[in-house]
Amino acid sequence: MTHGTDIDRRWLTEAVRRIEADYNRSADTHLIRLELPRFPGITLYLKDESSHPTGSLKHRLARSLFLYALCNAWIGPRTTVIEASSGSTAVSEAYFARMLGLRFIAVVPAQTAAPKLDAIRFYGGEIHAVDDPRTVYAAAQRLAAETGGHYMDQFTYAERATDWRGNNNIAESIFAQMAEEEYPVPRWVVCGAGTGGTSATIGRFIRYQRHATRLCVADPVHSVFHRHFADPGVVALPDGCASRVEGIGRPRLEPSFIPSVIDRMIAVEDAASLGAMRALSETLGRSVGGSTGTNLHACAQLVAEMAAAGQQGSIVTLLCDGGDRYACTYYDDAWCATHGVAWNDAAAAMRGFLGAG
Repeated sequence: MTHGTDIDRRWLTEAVRRIEADYNRSADTHLIRLELPRFPGITLYLKDESSHPTGSLKHRLARSLFLYALCNAWIGPRTTVIEASSGSTAVSEAYFARMLGLRFIAVVPAQTAAPKLDAIRFYGGEIHAVDDPRTVYAAAQRLAAETGGHYMDQFTYAERATDWRGNNNIAESIFAQMAEEEYPVPRWVVCGAGTGGTSATIGRFIRYQRHATRLCVADPVHSVFHRHFADPGVVALPDGCASRVEGIGRPRLEPSFIPSVIDRMIAVEDAASLGAMRALSETLGRSVGGSTGTNLHACAQLVAEMAAAGQQGSIVTLLCDGGDRYACTYYDDAWCATHGVAWNDAAAAMRGFLGAG
């Protein structure tokens, strides 16, 4: 980008306007209340991020990353945009790149669910697949250098691109929507961590607003984040160890993961995530993704602890994306069997928690 020219400044101004106009056309995402018949006095809420235009929580992150890059003059009218992603962030970034008329290349692990790849292509994005998920960073940097483009680097900038004090971030939205509920200030907010951006935003907002709410991060068992939280000396997983839950959990510690704003982490087995995912989908009458199952499993543990302590109150978690993108993986019994994910017992337990069985 040639900095400071009138043409580039006019283009940047128009680019920001288009993104802000797109936001203004979008309603906020719904907050779904789940009744828990076995736990009177405790209510559970799902912040339904699947209703964004690109179908996931990552739509918020992609918007913030584009605005951050634009206002830093890192992206211009001829910039190729590159991202390393497990899929959903790339889908959302491809949406915004197309809006601005920019070429977009997603560097994704080869095992990324095919419907996510189709969605990236639908928005005009190109796919660069790598066999080893740990090499997505280097591949993205190399492509940015080769094309003279910009590597968005969600794993570095997620925690700073979003205004955590407010300005319509997800935390502000949650607390505003809870205002008229029986227990308006949740005891817990539960989310996952892929970049760490969402947990950083929520944790900082809670402290800034002086709420008594605590933040719990649900993390796949094969992720470095919960291990680092317990032992700061752990910054990477052993070779061959990786989460099967797309969108959350990482093999290395990411710069955007801020453990100091997190009160608790709960490690969740893949089978528990997929079992909870399936049970919740039955309850809602529509499918949800695996990371939502991870969140729900952690919520069930917190609810049980509250009930045992005689506590009442509310818990809010995130419905991160819909399940359509996982029809060929998490919702395919043959795929689960091939990958050794025995989810049936976990699904039965979650049906009991939800009062559905």
